[in-house]
Amino acid sequence: MLVLTACSSSHGDNKASVHPSAPAPPSASSSAADPEAAEKAAVLMAYDAFWSEQVKAYARTDIKGTELKKYATKDALGRTMGDLLMMKQAGTATSGAPTHQAAITSLTLTGSVPKATLQDCLDISNWKTIKKSTGKVQPFPSNQPLRYITTAKAEKWGKQWMFTKLTPDGKRTC
Repeated sequence: MLVLTACSSSHGDNKASVHPSAPAPPSASSSAADPEAAEKAAVLMAYDAFWSEQVKAYARTDIKGTELKKYATKDALGRTMGDLLMMKQAGTATSGAPTHQAAITSLTLTGSVPKATLQDCLDISNWKTIKKSTGKVQPFPSNQPLRYITTAKAEKWGKQWMFTKLTPDGKRTC
């Protein structure tokens, strides 16, 4: 079963249409109510940017021309690179984009490296795999859920939240 881990793009203009999960930046009053609100918003904005760059990469079947390395570390980037290699070999790419609804499930700002965990309901129903030579949409495998849970781990490196690991769980639908 192929569970897309962070893929797809918009074919043609390569503009991602991933629906943002990040709320608007917190107001002063919400920051007072939740001192972690600004960091939570920053994590969610970085996650949206990460997905936007992944969509571009999967549409091109290449990370060149994307800022994916700005948001993904070795493990998360390696998973995407593996997917892209398989897609190149198969002569496929993606069109459209997934949507997602991410929520932070844990945030630790103490210690030497701040950490966050997100749980996301990833919807790939509008993110199609296509044959590059023909543009023909390739059907999803019959056992491929179109909405499933993905867990993302992030660390704050300097001022930037970096995604260290993405774990799709095709057995947990949403």
